[in-house]
Order: sequence, then structure tokens, then C-alpha cells
Amino acid sequence: MTLTISSHLSSSDEESPDGAPAAQPSLRALFDVHAPFVWRTLRYLGVGEADLADVCQEVFLVVHQKLATFEGRSSLETWIYGICIRISSAHRKRAYVRREIPVADPPDASVEPRQAIDLEEQRARELLQRALDGLDEEKRQVFVLFEIEERPMQEIAALIGAPLRTTYTRLHEARAEMAKAWERLSGEGRRR
Repeated sequence: MTLTISSHLSSSDEESPDGAPAAQPSLRALFDVHAPFVWRTLRYLGVGEADLADVCQEVFLVVHQKLATFEGRSSLETWIYGICIRISSAHRKRAYVRREIPVADPPDASVEPRQAIDLEEQRARELLQRALDGLDEEKRQVFVLFEIEERPMQEIAALIGAPLRTTYTRLHEARAEMAKAWERLSGEGRRR
């Protein structure tokens, strides 16, 4: 993962209403701490591998623009996750988004043991991504936050703005749909 942020974005020069410098972390510090989380989150929210770097930078541009409005009612990571949700959703809705699923070159004839494991892990990630793509937006958000990011349900409910029971229902339905999709997609993979 190679992303760059201009140096003029990496410091916070804003002042608070009383004239004292605002106690906000620099964008560089936020990026260093949260970029792997944002990258992983965007991937699981359906942003294609070819677009990850651009969409990740878009998230951090919004973080930079909105950091002064962060009120601290949630953790900074939860706030950034909300930005990821909105930007990934907008990205997938854009007309120019590529709809094809890129695949790697076929492996060479002589495959070492680790290569076979790597290939199997890559196929599993591709199956997971395809299964996630089959979920509607609301179920996908809850599933990713709970099952992949391991967030507590109260935090998820607050983040998505839904009652706790509704959040549990979405998780239950998402798990059922993911199990069916995984079985179907795994069966397709074995027939090839």
C-alpha cells in the first residue's frame, strides 16, 4: 500500500475560538495510525483493489476538511469509519466504477507449498468479497463492523443510527445470506 499525503496537509494550523491552537492531531499522525484500518475497511465495503488508493486518499481529505467539526461523541476511529461508509457507498454508485472482477495471472506450473497456500487464501478473500457484494448496504455494514472489525453491537447501532434490535436482526440476516452465498460460491469454485 503506497499512499501519499502532501506535507501542507500534515499539520494543524487552526485555532480554537479563544485564540489558542486547537489540540487536534495532525493529518499525518491520523494517517499513520488509521490508514491500515481505512484501507481494510474500504476493501470490505466493496471498493475494488484498483481504486483503493484513490478512495483512501479521498477519505483522508474528508477527515482533514471535517476534523475541526469532530465533537468527540464517538471514538475517532468510529468517526473515520462513518466517513469510509459514506465515501465507499458514493464510490460504488458512481457510473464510472469498473464492474468487472480482475483476476491475477494464472500461477506457474511449478508451485511451491507457500504459493498454494497464498493462492487458496486469495481465493477465499475473493469469495468473501463476492459474498459481501451480494449483501445490501445496511446488512453489509453491520456484518463488516461486527464480524470483521469486531466492534461491539452498541457501538455499531450508534454508528449506523439504528436501534440495537434492528442491528442484531441485520446481523442475523447477513450471517444467513453470507452462509448461503459462501456455500454457493464455494460450490462454483469446485466445479471449475
